[in-house]
Amino acid sequence: MDGGAGASRRPTSGAQSSERVIALLKLVAGQSTAGIGLAELVEASGLNRPTARRLLLALMRGGLVEQDAHSRRYHLGPESYVLGTLAADRFGIHRLAMDGLARLAQASGDSAFLCVRREMFTVCLHREEGSFPIRTHVLAAGMRHPLGVGGAGLALLAALPDPEVEAALEANAGLLATSYPQHRPERLRALVAECRMRGFAINPGLVVSHSWGMGLAVRDAAGEPVAALSLAAIESRMGPDRQPELAALLREEVTRLEAKLKNAGRLRAERPVARKTSGRKMA
Repeated sequence: MDGGAGASRRPTSGAQSSERVIALLKLVAGQSTAGIGLAELVEASGLNRPTARRLLLALMRGGLVEQDAHSRRYHLGPESYVLGTLAADRFGIHRLAMDGLARLAQASGDSAFLCVRREMFTVCLHREEGSFPIRTHVLAAGMRHPLGVGGAGLALLAALPDPEVEAALEANAGLLATSYPQHRPERLRALVAECRMRGFAINPGLVVSHSWGMGLAVRDAAGEPVAALSLAAIESRMGPDRQPELAALLREEVTRLEAKLKNAGRLRAERPVARKTSGRKMA
């Protein structure tokens, strides 16, 4: 019947609209403090201009996105901060890693990062600046890359079993080919093998020329690779003579963070569960 057919189409349309809103929000978040213009959002999302604008207005009404009055670029809104704060307890690795990132940046003089795995991607949660005056700005909080891209992404890819490595390469094949031409599957497989042999990941300027990265995976209490700590610097500061020193710093902080994750998991497991009681008083 016509009525039934119309009813079956409505949820699909609603789901598509929701997916488009989420995609736009992620694109805005991925630009960190720089913001992003409407034309860039249209190109990156594949949406037409009126649709993108309509969805952005909905996000603005909800406080999740705001538009700079002068530059007209879009940024995350105050409600995004509130939601992030509320989620912080569940994704407590950010809080647990902060001291270690500060130590890494101070000891190395370079930029230190915490990235987490989200399915076939990595998301940068935090960037801590070192004291060295020449910095690489290839990665910032909120940026999202396929597994295998960058020092952290390569460390996480190498920490996975081979079947999951191949699944990630297959899932991201189209994106890698169009947006990351230096990250061909055969090259990533070779880098994964080198990472496993060496004990840490090296990104030899594949994302941005002369901007190198080093990463080490972080495993949770169950032994699953859930995050990575990484360092980024100009090429001359990450040569073979300095790599062992930086790798030692990373290993020390990864060991500390993994111990914190295990302890946090133990405390959650030991936390008493509140029992529901009836309204009737006991005699």
